[in-house]
Amino acid sequence: MNYMVLTRVYYDDLCKVCSAEISHYKKQPGAENIAFIDISSAEFDAVSENVDPVLIHKAMHARSATGELRIGVDAFIEIWKQLPKYRWAANWAEKKPLRIVLTIGYHIFTFIRPYLPRKKACDRCY
Repeated sequence: MNYMVLTRVYYDDLCKVCSAEISHYKKQPGAENIAFIDISSAEFDAVSENVDPVLIHKAMHARSATGELRIGVDAFIEIWKQLPKYRWAANWAEKKPLRIVLTIGYHIFTFIRPYLPRKKACDRCY
């Protein structure tokens, strides 16, 4: 397949919630323009990806086509922009009132995520 990857999405495949969401995104039209990178993989090297090796395990990251690193809600917006079915969500999420609500919700999720079930233990995760 010959395509240009527009976005790099860094996700934790050992997290059951994270892997389920990414699995859904991978099935959507437009996903062929996204490189999904499993940060829990032994092959993942945060330094070569130019991301903080601790922070990458605490919040969703995505790198845009222009090379800008997006973290948290901004990472989801970057994903949604690539998926035609979710562009409406990206547009709405960029509006200040909704962005505030989404950011608060995401911070709550990142706080409880370490306590959620994992597929298996990870010695690389923080």
